Amino acid sequence: MRRLRNMLAAALLLLSGTAFVVTATPAQALDNGVGRTPPMGWNSWNTFFCNINESLIRGMADSIVSTGMRDAGYQYVVVDDCWMNPNRDSGGNLQADPARFPSGMKALGDYIHSRGLKFGIYQAPLDKTCAQYFGNYPGATGSQGHETQDARQFAAWGVDYLKYDWCSPSGTIAEQVATFAKMRDALAATGRPILYSINPNSIHAKTGPQRDWGDVANIWRTTEDIQLVWKTDQVNGYPMGVQNIIDVTVPLAGYAKPGGFNDPDMMEVGRGTLTDTEQRSHFAMWAVMAAPLIAGNDIRSMSAATQTILKNPRLIAVNQDPLGRQGVQVAGDTNQRVLAKRLSNGDVAVALFNQSGSTRTIATTAAAIGKSGASSYTLVDAWTGATTTTAGTISAAVPAHGTAVYRVSGGTTGEPSTPAVFSLVSSSSGRCLDVPNSNTTNGTQPVVWDCSNAANQKWTASGQTLQALGKCLDAPINGTAGTKVQLWDCNGGSNQQWTQTGGTIRNNQTGLCLDVNNNQTANGTLTLLWTCTGAANQQWSRRS
Repeated sequence: MRRLRNMLAAALLLLSGTAFVVTATPAQALDNGVGRTPPMGWNSWNTFFCNINESLIRGMADSIVSTGMRDAGYQYVVVDDCWMNPNRDSGGNLQADPARFPSGMKALGDYIHSRGLKFGIYQAPLDKTCAQYFGNYPGATGSQGHETQDARQFAAWGVDYLKYDWCSPSGTIAEQVATFAKMRDALAATGRPILYSINPNSIHAKTGPQRDWGDVANIWRTTEDIQLVWKTDQVNGYPMGVQNIIDVTVPLAGYAKPGGFNDPDMMEVGRGTLTDTEQRSHFAMWAVMAAPLIAGNDIRSMSAATQTILKNPRLIAVNQDPLGRQGVQVAGDTNQRVLAKRLSNGDVAVALFNQSGSTRTIATTAAAIGKSGASSYTLVDAWTGATTTTAGTISAAVPAHGTAVYRVSGGTTGEPSTPAVFSLVSSSSGRCLDVPNSNTTNGTQPVVWDCSNAANQKWTASGQTLQALGKCLDAPINGTAGTKVQLWDCNGGSNQQWTQTGGTIRNNQTGLCLDVNNNQTANGTLTLLWTCTGAANQQWSRRS
């Protein structure tokens, strides 16, 4: 089903050639009284898909309580797609499927509430839900034209969380914003605090990274659906693994704030296939990225190892910190990332993430994560609880695909040393490397343009990547001399790694240099890969 969805999305983009423009100013977080920290809970889809019923959901709620998951912070029990009667009633109201949920959704919500938990439900903003769109469930019961009615129904049922899934190839970002906002406003009008979760990506261009959705929803999906794999060759498409999603979501840290968080999708911890190290890394990175912690496994039968991961109190505390910061990358390359997440009490959580296939020693410093003014700092290992001290170096031997996390205290706390922002000026023309019209669609080709100090001419060096507007400067795989460079979702590939020596910027995969086409100097001249010659049109300087 998801493979077909991805093919449809790709075909749509090829036919439409639609360009999307990133929002220049971060959106204000949705102020509806919920989502002040990332939501924690459980969702039915990853394990059960459409195979859900009243007994299953009630049993899962019971297990969330009996296993201690509720007490660890997991609150929301989210009933995903296929809960509804394929037909609305004569008044146009949604109804529960009578065979699957014979007691109705109000009774289910009451039961969930009686267990000290909160009730979540699924719906879609157009005519069909995702399962209906693909013919896996009958009917067409989406909220299109019923937003106010459905919001009132959800409030009457005691719903606390709405997952709202686009699931259509149609619509520009502007149309998506307007449509999602209808339900945002309808939920607000009910007077009931309902956490609003949206997915703008289903069967659509991956618009999660294209916009700060904080003015529309409490959480918003950043990527294609997660799959039960570590990594695939996709950047942001089916099938997409844990590391792929991390690659896309890390650069979006600036969007996170109390009331609004990036959502890298439900967790796959406890569902098999991933190694124990990978599952720990998955959970740790979700925690440090201030992501919603929505379990997707069968809580009733989870192992002790799974419980140890999902109930880790130190990582949950990092995730639930009221400051609401997402960890920012302070260093990284193809093999590793270092993230620093500032916490409300002045501590800093540091993640040392090993993306490579073998054990690596990964290190950073107290200064790099924003700590200063002390002769020693205290480190608490988030996995073991062990406490050590350091004069400044923070280091660990991290297994392949593993993540070490430390909570660092002591001294004073400032902002982490995130990469400097600069313009890249071509020596041959005096013009700046420019993202045309701030277009962040994958494949956009940078040009040279009069330097303006605008955001679409601002670049950062993170490890060996060059990033603008949340995307990486990319050499198409197996590019040759004359291949045009482009912007693409950051994925850690060597084709997105660049080495600057003097004024020359050389691509690590191809060995070719960033070149202004044919030594032209006019505004709009494309940049490309070319054999390194040291000529003026291959010389670049950084200007702050």
